[in-house]
Amino acid sequence: DQTKMEEGELFAIETFGSTGKGVVHEDLECSHYMKNFDAGHVPLRMAKAKELLGVIDRNFGTLAFCRRYLDRLGCKQYLLGLKNLCDSGLVQPYPPLVDVKGSFTAQYEHTFILRPTCKEVLSRGDDY
Repeated sequence: DQTKMEEGELFAIETFGSTGKGVVHEDLECSHYMKNFDAGHVPLRMAKAKELLGVIDRNFGTLAFCRRYLDRLGCKQYLLGLKNLCDSGLVQPYPPLVDVKGSFTAQYEHTFILRPTCKEVLSRGDDY
């Protein structure tokens, strides 16, 4: 890959810390999802999937969400519709990342922009 970073471009870097071996992998039941930004129109036949897609569009757009948020919005019996949206490529599942059993993992992310003379971290705050 010959892609080069250029001035004015924004990037996000995600790092993962762990109290285990330091190698994370996807595991366990998925609870976090995000609408696929690049997905075009996909015809949906399942009414619950269509209804759920409307809820996702109105409340989250392409921001990440979890099933707890759907519960709080009053969605009922949506798991099959959610599976249909994932299977169709409209929604991307993000399962938990785990290391060895009993260890803890954490994700950190920073957003930065390339300036003419430096790299400016946009997400830096007093606590991180």
